[in-house]
Amino acid sequence: MKSRKPAPADASTYLASVDADWARLVAQLGPCGHEPKPEREPFEALVRAIAYQQLHVKAGDAILGRLLALHPRQPFPSPAQLLDTDVDAMRACGFSARKAETIRGIAAATLAGVVPSLASARRMSDDELIARLSGLKGIGRWTVEMFLIYSLARPDILPVDDFGVREGYRLLKSLDVAPPPKAMAVIGQSWSPHRTAAAWYLWRVPRPAKAKVQG
Repeated sequence: MKSRKPAPADASTYLASVDADWARLVAQLGPCGHEPKPEREPFEALVRAIAYQQLHVKAGDAILGRLLALHPRQPFPSPAQLLDTDVDAMRACGFSARKAETIRGIAAATLAGVVPSLASARRMSDDELIARLSGLKGIGRWTVEMFLIYSLARPDILPVDDFGVREGYRLLKSLDVAPPPKAMAVIGQSWSPHRTAAAWYLWRVPRPAKAKVQG
């Protein structure tokens, strides 16, 4: 008779058992506080991800708020409404020409059935969604991984291309240089099936205070 594999512990307990460095980090930060938004449709989640790309949260909030204000009668504009929105109006919200084009592409792909509904996305694997959505212009693997983490609440996603994840690991392990993405992927295998929580902790590894400039 084959013995059953032990059920995975909760994420924080599991990661704390990896090694002493992880144990200290979990003790310092407490339980994982990851808060996904699983009710959002993939279309909305991707548009929101694009809005915040390479921006401070407050700047992203302001730009997205101006976009939503163009369609005040509903919580979020539909794909058809975004396609009907004048590009200049989107630029006035604060979107770059490239981001406006990407958002319009997401809207068109949604109407064409390329971007799945939430119900369909929930039935698809991580790899299927990454392959399907990262093929859209302006949508890279990182953006799809943020969708998997924050909208589909997938528990085992490690965005190895994310600077914050790799820099967090460098600080956690007191390394001189952060591991490149391929090495980070290999390292992260030991954190499965809780790699999403691992990313949450690595994003929050305390950064050293910047030295004050004398003068």
